[in-house]
Amino acid sequence: MKLAFLTTDNREQFGRYDEPKPFFGTAMSALLQGFEHFPDAIEVHVISCAKREMRKPALIGRNIHFHQPLVPKLGWGRSAFIGCGMAVRKVIEAIDPDLVHAQGTERDCAVSMMLAPRRPKLLTIHGHMARIREITGAKFPSYYWMAANLESLALKRADGIIALTNYTQKRVESKARQTWVIPNAVDESFFKVANDPEKNLILCVAHVTAWKRQTELIHALDLLPKDMIPRLVFLGNGSESLYGKRFADEVSQRPWCHHAGNANRAELREWLSKASFLVLPSIEDNCPMVALEAMASGVPVVASNIGGIPDLVIPGEDGELFDPRDPADIAEKISRVLNDPTRRDSYATRARLKAQQTYHPVAIARKHLEIYADALSKARKSQPATVRE
Repeated sequence: MKLAFLTTDNREQFGRYDEPKPFFGTAMSALLQGFEHFPDAIEVHVISCAKREMRKPALIGRNIHFHQPLVPKLGWGRSAFIGCGMAVRKVIEAIDPDLVHAQGTERDCAVSMMLAPRRPKLLTIHGHMARIREITGAKFPSYYWMAANLESLALKRADGIIALTNYTQKRVESKARQTWVIPNAVDESFFKVANDPEKNLILCVAHVTAWKRQTELIHALDLLPKDMIPRLVFLGNGSESLYGKRFADEVSQRPWCHHAGNANRAELREWLSKASFLVLPSIEDNCPMVALEAMASGVPVVASNIGGIPDLVIPGEDGELFDPRDPADIAEKISRVLNDPTRRDSYATRARLKAQQTYHPVAIARKHLEIYADALSKARKSQPATVRE
């Protein structure tokens, strides 16, 4: 089986053009790790557009090929990524894959999938742009407005949608021809983290935005007795928005809060090795990657009971869920785990076991191979029979 895998080279996204090798989002990297375990079953061709010439190794894994068409600036967001789509189309025609799989609707991949030559076309929804547009109230011609509209078109044009959680599946199934649910894969390195928790150290990992609700988490912890408030470390990019400035001000007023900025994968693993648990107070999340990485590291998750998170965390078994709009509930659930080391350790053990069974790259890649086979089988059956003379 030959696959065209459309994803973003983060060298382009972050302007790191001097990096010698392409690198991708952690979920995509982990899935590619999984595919490497099946060299006899699949040949993967990763296609990532760029504005500038960079080093592009022909192979980035034993069965993982890499292609990088150059697209001028005009072919990107200002033209709804049409230039990227046309460039990717040419690469796909040359590769002649059995099917096309696009990763996410946030940037150019969904448009490239829509403009690809006729093949079975699958699309994975990562960040759900329609929901984020609802939360932010995004209007024309903002980025989230455009992304949500492109996402709507892509859902209708794809032959199948891979949703990371049941939450997203329910939101998109009315527009999709077919849907499957597969969570993200977790990079193998997180399963090697040895968690030795520091007392009362909890992490909140997300870029600072209004729907991630970092400020509201701080206010919830203000409800705890002063001698029971944990050390709270925030990881993720800050923001110059009004919300971001308010968050920074709230952190500066509390000695038990610290914003450590963005963390790379190695730094995140280091923080997870000493965290008691992870807390996520979002009001929108599909399949938060950090929750899966924490569980793989043996770190339980205490999080909002919204979006796709209830698919990942079973309260009372491997973590806790709270109402993100109820500060007292947030404080109570955090306190429940913080003040009961036996409970925390039990959650940690079960969380790691679940991650090993459910989110390991090999398990997730195997599920993708099953879906690809299903999509190809349906495509063959739908083709008109050849008329013989």
